[in-house]
Amino acid sequence: METKKYSSYAQIESDLEILKLEKEIEYQKLVLSFQKTKESFTPQGIVSNFLSSYKTIFANSYMDVINIALPYLIKWIVKRKRDD
Repeated sequence: METKKYSSYAQIESDLEILKLEKEIEYQKLVLSFQKTKESFTPQGIVSNFLSSYKTIFANSYMDVINIALPYLIKWIVKRKRDD
């Protein structure tokens, strides 16, 4: 990494301010991440994570289930109509 050369104290102060803000942003990200992790270990968070994982599984297989069940449903309806 190249050493940066400054021509004024204003440039130094500007870079220091930018670094300070970047440090604060990273700290806030860390705090938020810690809070989310802490919330995920509460009973409500555990149930929510459990249900959301099954929701994604069922959402992805929803169309597969419909494609498999639809012919059987149609046959059942047709057979029922014939019996009446």
